[in-house]
Amino acid sequence: MTTVYLAGPDVFRPDALDIGRRKVELCTRHGLIGLYPLDNAIDRAAKDASLAIFRGNENMMIEADAIIANLTPFRGPGADAGTVYELGFMAGRGKLCLGYSNDPSSYADRVREFTDVNTHDARLVDAMGLTVEDFGLSDNLMMIHALDLHGCALVVPRQAPADIWRDLAGFESCVRMAAERSGSPRMRASS
Repeated sequence: MTTVYLAGPDVFRPDALDIGRRKVELCTRHGLIGLYPLDNAIDRAAKDASLAIFRGNENMMIEADAIIANLTPFRGPGADAGTVYELGFMAGRGKLCLGYSNDPSSYADRVREFTDVNTHDARLVDAMGLTVEDFGLSDNLMMIHALDLHGCALVVPRQAPADIWRDLAGFESCVRMAAERSGSPRMRASS
């Protein structure tokens, strides 16, 4: 069976265990094995807890055949930094990479929500004079093209769902694509 590492800032939510359980169940329904980072048994009080978390997640990614990354903007205009690292790790290993964002706006538009953005010398710049990436993409071009080249295009809704943190439609689309790519028995049976 295909194993899928379930990356994203969901682990920081107050209902993180519930959302992880729901995601793993969706994977199971489609003939996949979902690996959720909080399934690692870590003693958070241990002196080296952060390193243990890193190693546990890295081992899950090494074991996994694919990643589904929740790239919904988190604490800023772009995706969660840890999730971006995990996506790059998996792309660098040549594994199947899928991702979704529940925010359909462009990265440049979201930057405008956090700082003044102006045009200078035919490019967008922020309040500090730094270039704002403006290719009309949902996030940084490195993530978007990692998905394009190592899996499937970023899944985004036409409009943001009412609850961007609990809506799993984009996630389930990625699960279906992963199942189709892996030729999971459930997908063959439903064809």
